[in-house]
Amino acid sequence: MALAANILHFWLLRLRGPLSLDQRALWLHASCKRVLASMGVHYHVEGNIPARGLVVSNHLSHLDILVYGAIAPWFFISKAEVARWPYFGRAARTGGALFLDRSRHSSALAVAREMSLRIKTAVPVLLFPEGTSTDGAQVLRFHSGLFEPAVVGAAPVTAAAIRYILDGGIAERELCWYGDMLFLPHLWKVLRTRGFTAEVRFAEPRTYANRREAAQSTHAEVVALRNIGTAPAAPASIPSLSRAN
Repeated sequence: MALAANILHFWLLRLRGPLSLDQRALWLHASCKRVLASMGVHYHVEGNIPARGLVVSNHLSHLDILVYGAIAPWFFISKAEVARWPYFGRAARTGGALFLDRSRHSSALAVAREMSLRIKTAVPVLLFPEGTSTDGAQVLRFHSGLFEPAVVGAAPVTAAAIRYILDGGIAERELCWYGDMLFLPHLWKVLRTRGFTAEVRFAEPRTYANRREAAQSTHAEVVALRNIGTAPAAPASIPSLSRAN
C-alpha cells in the first residue's frame, strides 16, 4: 500500500511539471516515512540533523537508507548495484541518488563532480564511506576519495552512526546485510522481524583541510557514537522533519 502511495504521489507532483532535485529529495523523504510506518519500524535521533554539506555514516543494511530517508531529505551516494534493485533502485534514482561504480575511476570522478554542486544546496549529501554494508562488529576504514568535494568546497562534514536494537537482546547482526547475502531473501527476513528500533546519532559538523584527515576523524567519531551505550530512548517515530527549500 505504501509503495503504491509513493508512486501515486510522484506522478501527482509530475503533473505540475518536472521536479527539481530538491523536490525529488523531499519526495524520497516522504516515501521513506510512509514505508517505515507501514513496516512498523520505530526510530529516534540524537544530535542535530545537518542542514547542509556532507554526512558520512557506517552502513549495516539496505534498511539504513529507509531510516535515514525518513529522518530528513538527503542526496544519497549509492553503489551502482542499488539501481537494479526491485522498486528501491527506481525510488533511489527518482529521489536524486548518485550511483557509484567503485570499479570505474570515471564513475568516481563523475560522482565527485556532481557532489561538488549538491553540497552547496539546502539538501545534504549522505555517503557510506566504508563502501559496503557490514555485520556491525566493527566500522571499516573509510575510503577518502569522495570527501574531496567537501574539503575543496569548505563544506561542513558531519559524522553519523546508525545502530539497530532488537527486543529480547537479539544481536544487531540479525538485521544486517553483509557478505554474500542475497537482497530479496534478506528483505523478507527484515519484514518478518518484529520489535526493533533504529537509532541514529549525529556529531557536530566540522570542516577539514584534506580528505584523509576528514576520513580518519569522521571514522573515529562514528566509532565513538556507536559505542555510546545501547539503551534506546522510548521508541517513537519522528514527526516530519522536512525543511523548506
